[in-house]
Amino acid sequence: MASARRLKRVAASQPGFLNLKSTSNPADLASGRRKRVNKNKKKSWNKHSDINDVEDFLQDVRHQERTTGGLLSEKSDDSLFFLDVGQPKKPEQKVEVPIVGKNRKGKASRPLRIDLILQHDSLVPPPKDVLAYQQPNAKKLRRSAQRAEQLAAKGVVPRRRKQLLNRRPVDRTAKKAVAEANNNPDRDYYDIWGQESKSTADPWYLQQTRKKLVKRPERLNEKPSVLPAVEVIAPGGSYNPDFFSHQALLQEAHEVEVKKQKEEDKIERQLAVNREDTATEETTLREQVEGLVEEEENEEEAAAPKGDEEDAVVGAITLAAKKTERQRKRERAIKIKEQRRLANRQQTDRQQQLFQLRSIKASIKQQDQKTKTRQQQRKDNQEAQKAQPRRLGKLKFQAQDMEVQLSDELAGSLRRLKPEGSVLKDRFKSLQKRNLIEPRERAKFKRRHKLKYVEKRAFREIT
Repeated sequence: MASARRLKRVAASQPGFLNLKSTSNPADLASGRRKRVNKNKKKSWNKHSDINDVEDFLQDVRHQERTTGGLLSEKSDDSLFFLDVGQPKKPEQKVEVPIVGKNRKGKASRPLRIDLILQHDSLVPPPKDVLAYQQPNAKKLRRSAQRAEQLAAKGVVPRRRKQLLNRRPVDRTAKKAVAEANNNPDRDYYDIWGQESKSTADPWYLQQTRKKLVKRPERLNEKPSVLPAVEVIAPGGSYNPDFFSHQALLQEAHEVEVKKQKEEDKIERQLAVNREDTATEETTLREQVEGLVEEEENEEEAAAPKGDEEDAVVGAITLAAKKTERQRKRERAIKIKEQRRLANRQQTDRQQQLFQLRSIKASIKQQDQKTKTRQQQRKDNQEAQKAQPRRLGKLKFQAQDMEVQLSDELAGSLRRLKPEGSVLKDRFKSLQKRNLIEPRERAKFKRRHKLKYVEKRAFREIT
């Protein structure tokens, strides 16, 4: 081992020895042993590893690819060198007097500086788009083609092919319609730029070949809400608003906050505990003794003799006395007299209504006016309901807070304007308000498994 090291030192001291590393010094090799470094940790790798030469080489390769489109060692000599034969002689050009009001040809053809800055200055080709070479459902289509080949080999006809074979035959003997001449002034006008295509094919064929589109229902053409996509804020929300407009916006925000406060106070009143309802020692003792006195009274009543009850039951059963013929005739006469009185009363009321025609017409007119008012109110409510968000899910739509600044917070200038709100949140709430998506809340993280703490042996650090 010692003889091998001695030979290396002698060889390194020779003048014609070529070192593998440019940074290695023969004096260092001859001086002593190589420094031993602990490379068991990644920290030592970064500290004692020299990768500058590798980084320089890779940086040089990247620079060559950006400037020349590849490595210079792989380029041909013709692309790297050229033969300099001097400047060619230019033919004499006639001096042209520039015309006032027209631009020169060189300035018109010269690109702008801003276009030159935006041009791509790297010769590295863009990465290949892998998704462009992929075919959607390629595996499914390949399997369906293989299945079709297997069925064709067995002689099985597919269902769609069978439908085409079972079509009703076309009458070939029918005379075809004679095409009208192009110069006929009575022929129908056909707009080639129109939306509808003039198709003369069989409707059943178009339907089976999926070339005829399904008629779109009218319900799908209706918008889910009449609200605009972007709502313009009130004039009081400007950075330099009018005094009255700003006060109106503040009043509206104040009403919203008062409404929220009333709802909170209502909930607090409902959940409040009445101190008078709290149990005391007296009420607790009364509840405990409540059933004892009633049980004693019930026992005394049960011990009483039952003879009186039997007499009362027998006395309660009484037979109704039979009516005489005179009583029956009298009741019949009273009933007929009452019926005649009611008939006369109704006839009198009808006669009195003849003198009340004017008041009856006024009451009918008033009733019709009330009916029309209710119908109009119902229509207005329906139109107002269209502008309100509907209940699409289990959650109810919650409008976001109004973005309003107090009087002392007004900036008066765009430079000092303090931004409020979020554009992303505003668009998200707008989609919910226009019934395009259902109101939702942020998903809560729920840990599936419990955390398990394991104490491991730290042999690197001894505490």
